[in-house]
Amino acid sequence: MIAAEVTSVLAPWAWPVLLGAIGSALLVDILIMHRRPHVASLREAATESAIWITLGVSFVGIIWLAYPRADSGALSVQYLAAYLIEKSLSVDNVFVWASIFAHFGVPREYQHRTLFWGIFGALVLRFMFILVGTTVIERFEIVMLLFGAFLIFTGSKIVRGKDADHDPGDSVTLRVFRRLVPSTTAYDGQKLWTRVNGRRLATPLLAVLVVVEMSDVVFAVDSVPAVLAVSREQFVVFASNAWAILGLRALYFLLADMRSRFVYMPHTIALLLVYVGGKMIAAYFGLHIPVLLSLAVVVSFLAGGVLLSLAVSRRRGYSSVPRP
Repeated sequence: MIAAEVTSVLAPWAWPVLLGAIGSALLVDILIMHRRPHVASLREAATESAIWITLGVSFVGIIWLAYPRADSGALSVQYLAAYLIEKSLSVDNVFVWASIFAHFGVPREYQHRTLFWGIFGALVLRFMFILVGTTVIERFEIVMLLFGAFLIFTGSKIVRGKDADHDPGDSVTLRVFRRLVPSTTAYDGQKLWTRVNGRRLATPLLAVLVVVEMSDVVFAVDSVPAVLAVSREQFVVFASNAWAILGLRALYFLLADMRSRFVYMPHTIALLLVYVGGKMIAAYFGLHIPVLLSLAVVVSFLAGGVLLSLAVSRRRGYSSVPRP
């Protein structure tokens, strides 16, 4: 097994509560907090990020109530471990988004709306990945070995520096998009489509959205198997993924200008991938690592990576966050 086997009956109200909470949070975000385009201040981004993290961590209470008491404790720990793994692996998303927006010259006040639709698409994509992943693993146990080996390989590539960023504008997807979709090079506020001389054309924001979605496909290939190493319970896995990526927009505006300060985060992510990959391989051969221990390992890796990065950046004289 990948994670501790927990066969339990999920309360019928759990999925409606999760989907309702996600929908409500998205509506509040887009209709109230970001109704008008503006450049988020550092304080605003930090406050929103704290709110999203609080919502994500607090959802463990729903996990506790949604399952029978005999299983709720184990599944709650699985949820927290999965949430932290997904959150940490998603840090790379933030820096890739920064690179994409910089390449296309997207004004900062329009970036939130683009990420909103990007996150919405990512939620649908992650649900499909999780549904397929859990089903395949249940039927073909050996897939664990493949997932584990792939995560270790990905982690080793990061350590060796072979996971460098590519030019966001030079991709097969974008070339095909530009060939098939009539587009304009001029922005029209936050609109994805505009009309020029009576023709309906895609604005550069739609091309950016396509690149953002494709970047999430790449990250999902790493993060979903990593989370499946902690839990196979679809509700737990999707809930942890959903709350982790819902807070990425606020995290982006908080961290996008701070990549040089988090010098050890790539190493932290690599260690997490190697650890989780090793956990999956060990579990296939019957060597089970308790989820509580995995949670402690994840927290230790994250804390160590952040503290070392902050210490090094302080030594190099980074004392403030540059804002454009």
